[in-house]
Amino acid sequence: MALIENGRVCVKKYGRDAGDRAVITSVIDSNFVMIASSTRPKPRKCNVKHLEFISETVNAQDKEQLAKSLEIPLAKLK
Repeated sequence: MALIENGRVCVKKYGRDAGDRAVITSVIDSNFVMIASSTRPKPRKCNVKHLEFISETVNAQDKEQLAKSLEIPLAKLK
């Protein structure tokens, strides 16, 4: 599936982060990915069924682009 890739920007649909922007930092398998979101920037495991994908992509390794996409200060990223 082309939507599940490193750097893809998405929106969380469920959980305490519902409605927040997130970026896929790595792909585990076809069902799970590691994401960093605006409320919890530390990468964590997430089911792809809980994500709504956006056509925007960023370089997940570049912390400046990641912080800008998540709309958080660069110092909050881990």
